[in-house]
Amino acid sequence: MGAITIQQMADRVAGLMEERLRIKGAGLAEKLSRGGRRLPRKVRAAAERLAEAAHMSQNPKLLLQVDEGEVAEAYDICLRHLSPLGAAGRRKGLLISVVAQVVFGLIVVAGLAVLVLKLRGLM
Repeated sequence: MGAITIQQMADRVAGLMEERLRIKGAGLAEKLSRGGRRLPRKVRAAAERLAEAAHMSQNPKLLLQVDEGEVAEAYDICLRHLSPLGAAGRRKGLLISVVAQVVFGLIVVAGLAVLVLKLRGLM
């Protein structure tokens, strides 16, 4: 794995962070410092390892110290979390959201109806 590959991985994760989380910044390290707290702990740690590897890959001597397996694993963790859902997943999420809102509305209306009946002494 070369320096270019590691940098491409970091750029891909940075692009996904900007696309999915709307975090602005120049590179992965800056985006992590600005909005890394919005990521789960495991994903944030993986992104930090990837950003450090991208920084180390700029120097040929430090590139030899980069663990390629760890970089690949960190990239996979970040990609799994940040990759966008498919169309079916978005539709399913939207349907669940609408159904939940309708059920919540019905529960609130029923609760208010019971409260009004109790206050009027009909129950």
